[in-house]
Amino acid sequence: MVIHRSFSITTRGFCDVVDITSRLAEILEEADIYEGIVTLFIPGSTAAITTIEYEPGAVADLKAAIERLAPQDGDYMHNERWGDGNGFSHVRAALLGPSLSIPMVEGQLALGAWQQIVLVDFDNKSRKRRVVVSVAD
Repeated sequence: MVIHRSFSITTRGFCDVVDITSRLAEILEEADIYEGIVTLFIPGSTAAITTIEYEPGAVADLKAAIERLAPQDGDYMHNERWGDGNGFSHVRAALLGPSLSIPMVEGQLALGAWQQIVLVDFDNKSRKRRVVVSVAD
């Protein structure tokens, strides 16, 4: 059996990191699945999903590392073609990726003690983001 759900979050853009672990837990509780795989996916090309210890230091370190890899003020061909100034956000999202799969074992996500699931919005403006969740037993 596969269950599909989704939820939306409004973000601030510019590397906004949002903890979505509790939103996912609500969906899983409702789904009543004990063992399986949970897959999360974010439609769009300027946001990503990953895991991190969601605390200010680790979040700041992630943002700093992303800025070093794909600087906001870098030269991007995308900006020349479309003129929207968000070439950096497309590159950043591609580096982290739009999806994540997590095993569900004995009714719990197989996350580490300090590991949370986060949505990272890289765009250069606020957005309403939709997260698609599929749970397969």
